[in-house]
Amino acid sequence: MTFFTIVTRGLLRRPVRTMLTLGGIAIGIAAVVALVGMASGYQKGIGKQLDVIGIDVVVSNMNGGMLPKTYDASIEQQVAKLPHVASTSSVLMQMLSIEDAPMMMVSGRKWGGFTWDKLKILEGRMPKDANEKVVIIGRLAAEVLKKKVGDTVQIEAEELPVVGVFDGGALVENGAIILSLNVLQAITGEEGKINFTDVRLTPNTTKEEQAELFKKVKEVFPAGRAMVANEVVGTNQAFRIAKAMSWSTSILAIVVGVLGVMNTMMMTVFERTQEISVLLAIGWRRSRIMRMILWESALLGFLGGILGVVVGFLGVQLLMTTPAMRGLLEPDLNARLLLVSIVIAVVVGVVSGIYPAWRSSRMMPSQAIHG
Repeated sequence: MTFFTIVTRGLLRRPVRTMLTLGGIAIGIAAVVALVGMASGYQKGIGKQLDVIGIDVVVSNMNGGMLPKTYDASIEQQVAKLPHVASTSSVLMQMLSIEDAPMMMVSGRKWGGFTWDKLKILEGRMPKDANEKVVIIGRLAAEVLKKKVGDTVQIEAEELPVVGVFDGGALVENGAIILSLNVLQAITGEEGKINFTDVRLTPNTTKEEQAELFKKVKEVFPAGRAMVANEVVGTNQAFRIAKAMSWSTSILAIVVGVLGVMNTMMMTVFERTQEISVLLAIGWRRSRIMRMILWESALLGFLGGILGVVVGFLGVQLLMTTPAMRGLLEPDLNARLLLVSIVIAVVVGVVSGIYPAWRSSRMMPSQAIHG
């Protein structure tokens, strides 16, 4: 009988208990995969959207919620006059409940600004001018809302015709509703207000020149700040809190898994008192007994990790098909996250097995004659 056979036999001795323990570990690892994967996916999705549009710098007041506070649209004109600024475009972005979709991005964009340039119309047309009360919708938003050209979409108290369906080249864009800035300002009662100024820099702008631009932005807009486009989400306080809560929830689930594995291994040690004592009596070293228990707990962690990764992956894929989540983000379930999740599970198993392993090594060979 090999060492590995003895290890696996220990786990198969009580299959129901072993499966329940695996389930406890899997829940914790599935939480890590799902929550961290979605948080990372949201951040990368916004970064890809900004890259596709061609935004170098974003000026906003990112204090507080998931979206920044609104500010006077005249700030854009002042930013446009600063050195190393090639062009600017102002945006009013809202996350609104749209008909059957509990949350959808609605983006009011300055008419004629460069943020319209990369939108590829698949059906219909663009708005005719800055004041036409119509919308265009991303192809994913069209699927979620079950809309086509000629239908109407209700935004707040207004019903606006859909004149075009577009492909924006990024998931976040394709899940959005876009209309003229003037129209969205009027609908939401935010006349003269925006919450983003998107900036394109002049070619070959150095980091030093960019840093100088950021200082000048602060002078014309003391309440806000300029940020490199791909840092926008990472500096958002609400996003940082959400990410911290994701890890906190995951850690709590993992702690429950630790307790489950430790309980299982302690019960295993108590039930196998005679077996362990016999092994000591025939010459097994105490260190080898400890390794046997640790290998069992590590194997529990590994199998629970595999199961958790599968459950988390499938759960996220299922969640992304729901109207509430579809088009909002694309989870970042990369190989590194999945591997780290399995490693965490193995570490959970090993840590959980340390005390039971130590207890098993303290047994005496004389106990083999009992029971």
